[in-house]
Amino acid sequence: MGFTIKPADDRFQARHGRGPIVVSRHGRPALDRSAGPKLTWQEYRDWWEQYERGSLAEDQTAPDPLKRLVGEMDLVLSSARPRAIETATWATNGRTPEPHAVFNEAPLPPPRFKTRRYLPKTWNVLARAYWLRGHKLDGEGVLEARQRAKEAAEQLHEFANGQSVYLAAHGWFNRMLRRPLKSLGWVCVHDGGDKYWSYRVYEYRGKS
Repeated sequence: MGFTIKPADDRFQARHGRGPIVVSRHGRPALDRSAGPKLTWQEYRDWWEQYERGSLAEDQTAPDPLKRLVGEMDLVLSSARPRAIETATWATNGRTPEPHAVFNEAPLPPPRFKTRRYLPKTWNVLARAYWLRGHKLDGEGVLEARQRAKEAAEQLHEFANGQSVYLAAHGWFNRMLRRPLKSLGWVCVHDGGDKYWSYRVYEYRGKS
């Protein structure tokens, strides 16, 4: 059935003048991270760049619970990546989102293993683990991404002033938004996890 924002919650939001905010992960990309061949770290870096530029797989539709929840949101946002822009459009029956790079996914820089080859899905896990420990190649590091997540949460907070907001973004970065949103007074009242098309719903309760 999906999550429904109850009328009592609407009245609470109206008194506080913000939100709600719905944050979803994008749909399934066309580029399959489980597909071969196995790649070197340099090849995986090229694969990731292609993934970032890629669209959604066409053999899917946005889930009905998400469409019912966000179809009438006042403001529709997305990251600047095509898969997120398309997700927002599909979930809102054709609306064009406002794309903002501040909501882009946290990078996945692969460790430079000289002789090893892995599928992209394995490189994803390795790259995230190494990134969390400070590895970044020539891209954004974990501390920089946390600062960006704080800035992104502040932007969502301001966007939600007097209106409801839907953001289509990315699995890991969406998780990074949870703590800074909480510090701004937002409570996650529905956590749908991190799978494709999953979403979280935040209601504003004010700072304690």
